[in-house]
Amino acid sequence: MIARIWRGWAPPGRADDYQRHYETEVSEHLTAVNGFRGAQLLRRDEGGEIAFTSITWFADLDAVRGFAGDDYEQAVIEDAAQAALSRWDERVSHHEVAVQVA
Repeated sequence: MIARIWRGWAPPGRADDYQRHYETEVSEHLTAVNGFRGAQLLRRDEGGEIAFTSITWFADLDAVRGFAGDDYEQAVIEDAAQAALSRWDERVSHHEVAVQVA
C-alpha cells in the first residue's frame, strides 16, 4: 500500500472552505479511483495559519497515477482549493507502508 502525503496552509477565515472542499469534491474524485483505499485530512493551528496534511492511501503507484496522472508527484490542486489556501506543497511525497497496526 502507498501513502500519499501533502500539505497546504490556509488563513483561519478560509480554512473551513478548504475542509468543505476536501470533504466534498476531493472525496468524490478519490472514491472514483480504482485502488483508492482511504484518506485522512489532518488540521492544525500553527499560529496565524491553519495547516492541513492530507494522507491518501492507494493500493499501488498505478492507483496513484489514476488520481494524479503520470507525473504523480505533482500536487493536484483544484481551483476551489487554490482559492481557499494561501500556500501549498507543489510536490507530494509517497511512502510504501511497511507496517500497519489496526
